[in-house]
Amino acid sequence: MLKLIKQARAAFSMLGPDEIANRANREVHIGMVAAASGEYDEMKSLLIPASASERARQAMRKSVHRAEDASVPKNVDIVLYADNIEGPNGTYQFYRGDPRRTVEEILHSNPDLSMPLARKFPAFRGPVVDDIIQSVARENALFAITTALPDVIPNLMELPWAVGEFASDTFFMTANQIRMAFMLAAAHGREVGFANQKAEIAGIAAGAFGWRAIARELAGKIPFGGGLIPKGAIAYAVTFVIGKGLQKLHETGASHSHGEQKELYQAAYERGKEVARKIAPVLHTRKPA
Repeated sequence: MLKLIKQARAAFSMLGPDEIANRANREVHIGMVAAASGEYDEMKSLLIPASASERARQAMRKSVHRAEDASVPKNVDIVLYADNIEGPNGTYQFYRGDPRRTVEEILHSNPDLSMPLARKFPAFRGPVVDDIIQSVARENALFAITTALPDVIPNLMELPWAVGEFASDTFFMTANQIRMAFMLAAAHGREVGFANQKAEIAGIAAGAFGWRAIARELAGKIPFGGGLIPKGAIAYAVTFVIGKGLQKLHETGASHSHGEQKELYQAAYERGKEVARKIAPVLHTRKPA
């Protein structure tokens, strides 16, 4: 719970597209250690997929280095060992039969590198994009519930991200969705900025008040506290659907059909209820005397 609150508090510190672009454009280098050329080829096939364009593959090659190469940088960010060699602490194993495990272990230990890894190497992109969407959806669910509890949490004013210029739940969640749009664009190797994402931002802004009206109606008609779950679930589901829509747009250039959106929303709403149920009881533990 504290981690989620910290994430939400940090949401606007990273709203600026320039900062997101700078994080994504950070140079990242991966060293490989193996005993045979065939093992190097297997690791390279994970990091530099044949399906990528030649231009993209050239960019990836500049960031992937064999241990015996003459041009290996003095410092590399990640060292990957072939699956038949046990590397020292701080290095990673290439699991030939389960390369996704390799990707997940690297991302788990290097959250600060997740964006540049996703931007440059397609193998990291899916997990990073999923994490971005899930994290922002959870943050919005938290904020939707929190703003409905001003008399349940007497020290709400201690949360600076919940008051002042961010007092509007619609403003916060819409801005958070725009931040998500910047992050997803960066993770997919796109240029990041208000002009670059103007179509996505317009779509997010246009739908901002529709879900809010539904959520407030639910919160108002259900006995006190009972509307918190659907309110949080709606915030989660709408943010999730927006994120998945942006993901598909970047990957295929197409949008979800109405039927696909409906299916995504229904599944996300159910997941959102689970998330909201975990958040609401914790917030309810702080009641006025």
